[in-house]
Amino acid sequence: MTSIAIVIVTYNSAEVLPGCLASLLPSEGVDITRVVVVDNNSRDDSVALTFAAADRLPIRSVQTGRNAGYAAAVNAGVATLAEEKYDAIWVMNPDTRLRPDTLRILAEALREPRRGIIVPKILNPDGTLQPSLRRKPTVGRALAEAVIGAKAGHIGSIGELIADPREYERPHAAIWATGAAMLLGADMVREIGDWDESLLLYSEETEYALRAGDHGWSLWYDPRAVVEHIGGESGTNPKLAALLVVNKVRLFKRRNNLASASAYYAAVTLGEGVRALRGRRTSRASLAALMHPKRKPSLGD
Repeated sequence: MTSIAIVIVTYNSAEVLPGCLASLLPSEGVDITRVVVVDNNSRDDSVALTFAAADRLPIRSVQTGRNAGYAAAVNAGVATLAEEKYDAIWVMNPDTRLRPDTLRILAEALREPRRGIIVPKILNPDGTLQPSLRRKPTVGRALAEAVIGAKAGHIGSIGELIADPREYERPHAAIWATGAAMLLGADMVREIGDWDESLLLYSEETEYALRAGDHGWSLWYDPRAVVEHIGGESGTNPKLAALLVVNKVRLFKRRNNLASASAYYAAVTLGEGVRALRGRRTSRASLAALMHPKRKPSLGD
């Protein structure tokens, strides 16, 4: 039986955390050795609710004392597992819910050699598909998304987002996937090291998956495993939208030469500029952030 440690990152998550923890209780065919809930200085009852579930789950609470970001919180959670024995780490958002067989299916897929990250099908609360798989970031894809927007994901492979529902009906390898729910093989975790804490809140999972690929580990998607995800505010909150856009440009710059990075920046800036002119508040914030790239993003507390 596969031994799995679980890391959940919370920030003012009291409304959704109980449902998340409850969904872990009927997990079939795996041994949950530890559930680490890492709290980024919540002002609600997230920490109290964590302790309330300790009689049902092997819970450990870690409090960062600040809004440290997703990567830093994941790293803090993994660090507490140093003396634990586990085959894999399940990283999940508090606004996700598992089906009873989800972890077992993902653990079975992880047994194939050099598979390092296994991800499930993600559904919205109403049961519709939430596209979660991505292709490699390229200048061409950034330009396509700048010109035609989200529709790029529906036209062949010209967009970074894999939007075709048919692609979510079969198991296959992908370049990266949303970090809301992913199973990480223990050997891969030990080999590639910590998540990159300099990418605050967004693009951490992109960097982690790309780095895993650099080391020869693949990311595998298995649609038999299903997770419900309520989702975040990056599409409506200007500050979060700006963080998302700036981080993906920063990450591309780190991994590519100057000419490619400049072209990618221009493509993303073009797209946000066009949408800002149309009155989109999130694009106005993103454009301002792109024009001042040296400003360090902050989540505040």
